[in-house]
Amino acid sequence: MLQRLNVSTSQCLNVSMSQCLSSQYFYHLSQTHRQSTFGVIVKDQAFLNLNSSQLQHKGATIAESLSGLPLLVRGHVPGGGPSEISKPHFTKLLKQVTNHISSISNIFVHDGAIGSSPKCDVKVRLISDNPSAMLSLSHMLWETPTRAVSQDSCPLTVYVATSISPGIGESIGLGSKENDGFIAADIERSSLILCGKAFSDSNTTKEALAALSWPVIFARGGLPLSARLLVSGDSVVLLFAPKRTFKSCRDLLVPSDAGVILYSNGLGFLFQTGGSNLFKLPASVFLASSDSSGVIPSVSKLSPGQAAYHFLAGYQNGKFIPAYNKGTWSIDPLELAKAFMSKLKDDQISSYLFNVNGGENNVNGKDFAKVVQSTLSENIPPFQAKNTHSKIISTKNHLNPISCDHSIELLKF
Repeated sequence: MLQRLNVSTSQCLNVSMSQCLSSQYFYHLSQTHRQSTFGVIVKDQAFLNLNSSQLQHKGATIAESLSGLPLLVRGHVPGGGPSEISKPHFTKLLKQVTNHISSISNIFVHDGAIGSSPKCDVKVRLISDNPSAMLSLSHMLWETPTRAVSQDSCPLTVYVATSISPGIGESIGLGSKENDGFIAADIERSSLILCGKAFSDSNTTKEALAALSWPVIFARGGLPLSARLLVSGDSVVLLFAPKRTFKSCRDLLVPSDAGVILYSNGLGFLFQTGGSNLFKLPASVFLASSDSSGVIPSVSKLSPGQAAYHFLAGYQNGKFIPAYNKGTWSIDPLELAKAFMSKLKDDQISSYLFNVNGGENNVNGKDFAKVVQSTLSENIPPFQAKNTHSKIISTKNHLNPISCDHSIELLKF
């Protein structure tokens, strides 16, 4: 049965989230923040949690995939970097978008979750002016019980305005944006806005949703990680490596393109994978580094402190990718590294450092997966840098490679 609401155009739905699903026939949309409330007026009908066939019956089609659309983020940025969109600009944009959605006769709403374990997932409400956008976005989220969003203390709200004016960015002072649309996220407000065809850029949309959800997941005890899983026999292996390495051995990995969550008792995924949603704790962790200078050995065993240090550095031939995350940061990578170290130590998870660019022994793709499997059955020596003259210089904003005998101490800076 379709859940829908017939509401007069004069009824503004600015009421508390706890009342949101008080009746299966009465539905309203609102997002309450510390200083202001942004509501949506249901002009005619609001369709809640339609499945794929119901959305297609309402006119939904599979949209052509896009990539590389602009992503603007504001809120807490570790390291004190500037916001890409100011608070006044986001406030003005959100008002324009909610007014636009309120002008549409039929709107579509979907409740779901980011994170495959309800212990520390993030509830999400999608509000869209278009069934095709809802068809695309709802497939990213995990199912969540009725009323879960209204009862959650930190829900995310996603506003999708596909038919809004292409000049919306320029009209509110953001400058000219892509004709296909753009994405704007406010970490402090837990709000995401998709304009135009932005919903078709699944990678950038997931990056934005990850940035919004990571602080909540971390606060609830989960460790959001830019990693992949390899299942070898009865063992689960957690892998950190450059994307190019993952792409060349994707057939051997558990499907997941946007990271995993390390829970107290297992592993899960940020977004829907179409397969298993939870795995047991990893038997081991592999961190792939890329160093052609000869400092890093081909493979070595790490202590929890050393593993946390190399995880934090994410060293790739002269470049540093903190925690192997090239996306938008919304939590402090140092705090994440400390929590990662504690998890490895408490659960006695073995850790290894592997050099995928060790001069004559370059390893990529399927060879990397084979090395991981063979390493688990061998006696690997502890990490020892080959070049004893190499030193580490570390500050809050800079790391230099890469020999580490006092990793735990370095994580206290």
